[in-house]
Amino acid sequence: MIDFKPSINFWHDFKSNQTAGMWLFLGSRRALQIVRPSVMQLVFWGILGGCANSLFSWLSSGRVGDFNPQGLVSYALWPFIALIVGIFLSQRVNNPRLMMVPTLLWLVLDTHIMLFQCLIQYLGDVDVLPYLLYDYIPTLFIILFVWQSLAVVWVISRELKWPWWERALIMLATLFTLVVWQMSVKDQPIWKVEEIPPSFAEDAFYAQSRLLNKALDGIQYGEFAQSHWYFMGVAGASYQDVFKLEIERIKEQFDTRFGTFGRSIELVNHPATRTEIPIASKTSMEMALRRIGQQMNKESDVLFLYMTSHGLPNVFEMENAPLDLAQVDPKWLRETLDAAGIRWRVIVISSCYSGSFVPALQDENTLIITASAADRQSFGCSSEADYTYFGRAFFDQAMREQTTIQSAFVEAKETVAQWENAQGFEPSEPQWSIGKNMELMLPQLEQRLFPPKGIVPATLKKAS
Repeated sequence: MIDFKPSINFWHDFKSNQTAGMWLFLGSRRALQIVRPSVMQLVFWGILGGCANSLFSWLSSGRVGDFNPQGLVSYALWPFIALIVGIFLSQRVNNPRLMMVPTLLWLVLDTHIMLFQCLIQYLGDVDVLPYLLYDYIPTLFIILFVWQSLAVVWVISRELKWPWWERALIMLATLFTLVVWQMSVKDQPIWKVEEIPPSFAEDAFYAQSRLLNKALDGIQYGEFAQSHWYFMGVAGASYQDVFKLEIERIKEQFDTRFGTFGRSIELVNHPATRTEIPIASKTSMEMALRRIGQQMNKESDVLFLYMTSHGLPNVFEMENAPLDLAQVDPKWLRETLDAAGIRWRVIVISSCYSGSFVPALQDENTLIITASAADRQSFGCSSEADYTYFGRAFFDQAMREQTTIQSAFVEAKETVAQWENAQGFEPSEPQWSIGKNMELMLPQLEQRLFPPKGIVPATLKKAS
């Protein structure tokens, strides 16, 4: 016989039930000694549980979509099942107060677990969790979901001294029901986002040729007997805003501070810019590099190529759904640069495993900087960010403070390492590789990139 303590007042009962939920999470029968069942507590915890689950569903949906009443009904199925179990148990042991206990304990534990999952989901969304946790979070959520129901069965069956075979049977039945329920309702979340097939609008389709030709025509000749920097930015993946924002900011930085106005081009994959900026593809990259090669003075001008996206070993991702874009690999990039006749090259690649591009791109006239080693990931890719980790450290910070590319790289590498260490990420280990001719030529080229204070680059004078 379970002897439940009488109700005192609403808030006292609320705190007692909250404590009971904590003991239930530990699988302790002490939960049954503390719980104070009442209709008011059942209704209140039911509302809290529904709100907590709705919040988690909203966060999981990316904070978009529409409220789905069917999802809330599906959630309410479990407290209802627990109530039926409570009615059966109360009649079996002749204890009417036991009727509400399974449901109440389940709701208390579910509410706390959901609030914990909301916190984890939010921290993951803002990219502050240690990287190693991301692979385990879905499994953790499933374990918590299963345990909150099994814990109720485990505690009550032990308190009622059921035979071991009866406990095992009811635990297996509960686990089976959980699996079936989860498979049935996974398409009915409380906050539902309707899947919209990716599309490429007609106006964007016809605008792209004009946009690319206009951008190519805008690339100017370099002035005779002077060194000029040409900038080309490539944002590869369309499904995260950070790559578009990063390229836009860095191109503006080069045009206004480093004097590439009239000698720069951006290629961006993003739904919002399809009628404004040429998309990034192997075709557009090849055409842009060929145009730059035609316009620049091959002996004295230099190309600064910045590419940002996701990546795999020897793969720089090009994605702009529903277009089926070919991926960029190191061999193709080297051959395309060679075919364009571009001699002096500074190539910066920000993506996971970008260090795998170094061997194929190395030559005596090239400086290569990558955000990660060949076997390492890089970080900071989220739609909430306006720079990747490396992009912010190198361009937004170091390049604004330092007066050489090498000193900017050293500072950025240290900054990125500090950020990664604070987040518990595996170090990305940014790479630097410079050819012997470029090592000799770079100080001369940097005089144009970082002019002495008080001297305004000629391109800036024209822009103003």
